[in-house]
Order: sequence, then structure tokens, then C-alpha cells
Amino acid sequence: MHISRRTLGKLALGLLGASALSGAALAQDKPAPFDNPGQVKIALVRYLSTGDFFQAYLSGVEAQAKALGVDLRVLDSRQDAALQADMVDQAIALGVNGIIIQHGLTESMKEAAQRAVDAGIKVVAFDVNVENDAIPQIEQSDRDLARLALEQAIADNGDSWKAGYVYVAGIAPLDRRDETWKEFKAKYPGIDEVAMFGTMDNPIANSVANQARSVLSANPGIQVMFAPYDEFAKGVKIAVDEAGLSSDVKIYSADISTSDIAAMREPGSAWMATAATNPAVVGQVSVRALAMMLAGEDPGHSVVVPPTLITQAQLNDNDIKNMEELGAKLPQFAHADVVVPAWMPLPAAK
Repeated sequence: MHISRRTLGKLALGLLGASALSGAALAQDKPAPFDNPGQVKIALVRYLSTGDFFQAYLSGVEAQAKALGVDLRVLDSRQDAALQADMVDQAIALGVNGIIIQHGLTESMKEAAQRAVDAGIKVVAFDVNVENDAIPQIEQSDRDLARLALEQAIADNGDSWKAGYVYVAGIAPLDRRDETWKEFKAKYPGIDEVAMFGTMDNPIANSVANQARSVLSANPGIQVMFAPYDEFAKGVKIAVDEAGLSSDVKIYSADISTSDIAAMREPGSAWMATAATNPAVVGQVSVRALAMMLAGEDPGHSVVVPPTLITQAQLNDNDIKNMEELGAKLPQFAHADVVVPAWMPLPAAK
């Protein structure tokens, strides 16, 4: 069979055309509006931003937004509940397509979140209950966070001890962790809560340290401090160290950061264990859930990121010094296969 140059040319053009069509199809694989992501605007409206956890969460939000190619606006109320509600209205006025509400108080955010929904804006909420069926809740499985830390406290100390407990009511993740604390006290009647205290006043760790000094002085028999938020645990550790009680009082917490790892690994540290999700991963999941809604998909009403138990012994045995090494040496901490549709571009691995 003889094929002329003319026929070869036609075949080549046909192949090029097919290739171009295939490329166009690939370019259109992302659902609207992410076939033109530069036109998509989302806002992160923050209540809490103090501490390494929230900086890492923000980095995750930024990384996933960049991978999608969307325009991200960050509005930070710095624990001013009224300002956070106003910032939701600011985001609505900016004409954003979607809003992530990060922490906050139910009473101040419930109506603000509804105003965004009424304006046709997709909304997800991380660690704040806005009591709205239209708004998915992004959670760290707070009950599991508390359970893992408390199970380790039982393993280390037995089931009978005097406890100090750091808690501030009205913050959704702390309220969920409190439910587990109450369950443990009921299950193990030998746990004697002799003091409950806590504050969200900035700087949180220093403010909690001031309270913990008084609590330790008034209750010299405390053996375990349950501080289910790492800024609380930092504050308790300051007070325990100053009182010279590092060998007598053991601290169990939730959340993790590079500075937390350093504090847990100090020689003779009282901080024995924490349970945590990777805050950067949680930030990425928050953006992915919102992106699915914008694409007309359903991420589910409750989007849960599973936690990992991290002990002082693990950190020392694996010589883990920072969050990067934690993810590398405890792979279950580094990733969460949660709300990952096939079309979703993910941040480049570091």
C-alpha cells in the first residue's frame, strides 16, 4: 500500500487535531466554575488566629486555594465575635462565591451565616456550630481527640487520680471535647476533677498560666492536667515548670505544632501526650469541601478529619523535631483522604 506525502500530511493534521481536542477536553475536565478559577472568589473569616495551629491551618487554606487557582480573601477578627459577624457581611459585599467560617461563637455567627446563605453564597464552617443544615461542618473529630489523649492518661497513670481541667464553654470544639471528658469521668469514678479553669484572653498561653499558678497552689495533689487545646497546655506547662512540679503533674492535650513538639521534648517535660490532626491538612479539607459545593457536589454535612495520638515517647524515639518530620515519620498524620473528588487539584507535596 502506497501512502503519499499528501496523505501523510492529512494524517498528521488529523492527529494534531485529535490531540488538540483531547487537550481541550482535559482543560474542561474541571466542573464549572473551576474551568475558569480566576473568577472564583472565596473568603476565610477567622475568629481564632493566635498560635501555631491557626497559622498552619491558614497555610493549608492558602495552599489548596492556590492549587485550585481561586482568589482567596482572609478576614481576621482576632477573637472579636461582633467583628467576625460583620466580616461575614463584608465578604458578602465583596461578592465572594464561598465563605469558610473558622471558629467563633454560635450566638454571633448563626445569623451571619444565614445571611450568607440567603445571598446565594456557599458556606462551610470549621469548628463552629452555626446550626444550619445548609452548611457542612468541618471537624477534627474532637471527641476522638479527647478520647485518644485521655486513654493515654489512663494508660500512664491508672484510672484513679486528681485532675485539673482547662475548659472554656461556648467554643464548639472545646464543647465536643468536654462531652468526652464527662464520659470518662463517669466511666472512671476514680478520676477526681478538683479544679476547672480556662480563658481565651490573649495571649492565651500566658493567661492560662496565670490561672494555673493559682490552681496548682490551691490544689497541691493534682496529678493530671487535661488541657484539650495546645495553647492551654502551653500555659499549664509554664505554671508546672515554675512550681517545680514537672515530675508530679502530667499534661495531656489536643493539637500539635513545632513549638509544642519542642516543649514536649524538653528534658523532664510534664507534657506527655497530645492528640491531633494536621492543621494544614484540615485547612486544605475546608477549601476542598467548599469547592465541591461550588461545583454542585455534596461533601456531606459532617466532614471529619481523623486524629492521631502523639506521645512524648514517640517524639523522642523517632527524634521528631518539627511538623515536617512528624508528617514524614508518622505518615497517618500527613494526609487525609477526605473530600477528594477526581477533578480536584491538590497542593504539591513538600
